[in-house]
Amino acid sequence: MGLSAAMLPFVTNLPSVSELALLPRKKRLVIIFSPDGIVPKTFWPDQVGTNFELKESLKPLEPFKNKTLILNGVSDRVRGDGDNHMRGIGCLLTGIELFPGNVQGGSDTPAGWASGHSIDQEIKNHLQKSIVTRTRFGSLEFGVMVPEHADTWTRMVYAGPNKPIAPIDDPYQMFGKLYGQMKDQETLKSVLDDLQADMAKVKAQLSAQDRLLLDEHASLVRDMEKEIQASRKKEVGHKVPEMPAGVRRDNDKMPELSKLQIDLMVSSFVADSTRVATLQYTNSVGQARMSWLGIKEGQHDLSHEPDSNKEAQEKLTKINRWYCEQLAYLCKRLAETPETDGTGNMLDNTTVVWTNELGQGNSHTLENIPFVMVGNGLDFKMGRSVKFNSLPHNRLLMSLAHGMGHPIKRFGNGDFCGDGPLPGLA
Repeated sequence: MGLSAAMLPFVTNLPSVSELALLPRKKRLVIIFSPDGIVPKTFWPDQVGTNFELKESLKPLEPFKNKTLILNGVSDRVRGDGDNHMRGIGCLLTGIELFPGNVQGGSDTPAGWASGHSIDQEIKNHLQKSIVTRTRFGSLEFGVMVPEHADTWTRMVYAGPNKPIAPIDDPYQMFGKLYGQMKDQETLKSVLDDLQADMAKVKAQLSAQDRLLLDEHASLVRDMEKEIQASRKKEVGHKVPEMPAGVRRDNDKMPELSKLQIDLMVSSFVADSTRVATLQYTNSVGQARMSWLGIKEGQHDLSHEPDSNKEAQEKLTKINRWYCEQLAYLCKRLAETPETDGTGNMLDNTTVVWTNELGQGNSHTLENIPFVMVGNGLDFKMGRSVKFNSLPHNRLLMSLAHGMGHPIKRFGNGDFCGDGPLPGLA
């Protein structure tokens, strides 16, 4: 778990934790996934450098423009088994090929799970090794309307080869994971209250010797109550978010589900329960029907329409703008949440990466995969639009690790890592 400032004087002189003397600032990484590619002409800025204009899909980031980094020209070079949707999500964070398998995609060879772990888990494992950066969960995987069935199209986070991690897309379940122990304590407290009342009722009817024995039991009950109170203060230490009742896991409830998950993520950061998180919207080949935007068609169906279908392109732009609004809401929550140690706000120490499995849906290209970053957690030079010449995304994955204080030499398929992290980010 993360350490509070009050704890540090007690441990800084211990040999096993001498690393605490350096005390690096908290850094957090969030990766957000949305599916089916983007509309390039309404997404990518026309300009490079610091003097750029946000296109329609990215307009919600206007309040955070000086903290935004847009990376064009980063491509998924990983090939092998599976169609581009499968490899797009399965290789997105792993940077390595899928295993052969029996899941049949489009017109390509069938495939299985990814053959390596994902970069978020690499960073999590690094942070968990140190008492300074270790947290209760290490990482948290959030989801919004992710299909319950597990296949290559529905998983992007991997603990290792053939080890996909399912996101939690039920906010009530996520609340239970974060605060379930508190619920158990409340239940136990209620039982102990009843027990104390029952003891008082029978005490007058007992012999002196039995009353002494009952008093000993009552003392044990009081000790348990004190432990509950102490544990409650230790485990929570912040305002627990209120959860509205009855938000169903339903396509039309995506906006409400998204807000609940983002609020819980910010709450987990306040508690320092994790410093690495992912948020997955639906899945590769996602078919969300965004009725709240006046769109009846499924997203994946729309993404197959040609560029000449102006109506479809406009709807896809609205869809990607909605995803960007979710990113902007998270950034707003982080920016308005002060760090508990007084070192600015949470967006100062968090980088949020928004990405996709495809560069464009109707071509299924793995070129120009969208990567948009917001926040100063990785110490990159923000407030820029950057265009590379089709560099492998493995180098970006390495850059994320370096920004989190983990200078790895390669990640995923080593053939795409020889030139190191992406140039000019830091």
